[in-house]
Amino acid sequence: QVQLVESGGGLVRPGGSLRLSCVASGFTFSNYRMTWYRQAPGKEREWVAGIGSISKLITYADSVKGRFTISRDNDKKMVYLQMNNLKVEDTGIYYCRIHAQNYWGRGTQVIVSS
Repeated sequence: QVQLVESGGGLVRPGGSLRLSCVASGFTFSNYRMTWYRQAPGKEREWVAGIGSISKLITYADSVKGRFTISRDNDKKMVYLQMNNLKVEDTGIYYCRIHAQNYWGRGTQVIVSS
């Protein structure tokens, strides 16, 4: 049974940082590209970042490029999203997802507010 569990969200001031984590189970983690998405209040879910199975082919949405860093640890079956210089518009629920698969975690909430 595929499971993805996100953690690390919270309330942070603009300019602050958070590190999100996602632990995976139920599939061969090292074989799959992993992605982060987010959904802001009242908006559709949007793609944020992706990382290839061996940490290559790293891509970011333009809105987070230069501020967010995606990484993974295949031994621990974890994918991370380091978020720096957070902005109010980064507020939302952040989800990890197996690329091109319909498996999602429940998400972790990030609130950026002064």
